[in-house]
Amino acid sequence: MATQFQHQLSGRARVRALRVAGIAIILLGAGAALLPAGKTIPSDMIGGLLVTAGLIELIAGSLRREARSFAMAAGGVTALAGLLFVLNPETHFFPTVTPVIGWLLLRSLILLGALTESGGSVRRWTALSAGMDFLLAVLLITGLSISTIVVSVFGPTRELVASFAWVLAASFVVNGLLLLEVAGCEREAAA
Repeated sequence: MATQFQHQLSGRARVRALRVAGIAIILLGAGAALLPAGKTIPSDMIGGLLVTAGLIELIAGSLRREARSFAMAAGGVTALAGLLFVLNPETHFFPTVTPVIGWLLLRSLILLGALTESGGSVRRWTALSAGMDFLLAVLLITGLSISTIVVSVFGPTRELVASFAWVLAASFVVNGLLLLEVAGCEREAAA
């Protein structure tokens, strides 16, 4: 089905769709950065962002010439992580962090696999995206161990919750920039 959809679009339309997908994910990153910095982040808000980004990435992945299956898998994992939040609403901070760490680690592994099928600047941006997700997971893991004591004593702090929102934002922005690079390379290939 994805290949049929891809063949139905002209080269120019595919480039435009990839560009729109990249911009949309960057805008979702901006939305994630603006998540409320109160005591909690609603799971449905996180889930909605992740499902939306995952579906956009899934569609954009189906339009790619290189690493299509890896790109679609990364989008699928993102959408599934979002569904987990939507179907299991939990407003406390720590139950939310563990699935995000898992999502980031799994997504970074999928993107590492995509390196075998990517070349040039797309390969660099794919590596940056995989590296960003891995680094964010590590930061959450280390922040989690340090902040466990803080949260046990004081409850979730504004700074901790705000930094979690920035994790989503950073991942989305780098992924959006990757899609913009893919669009640029597709444009060159179509010319």
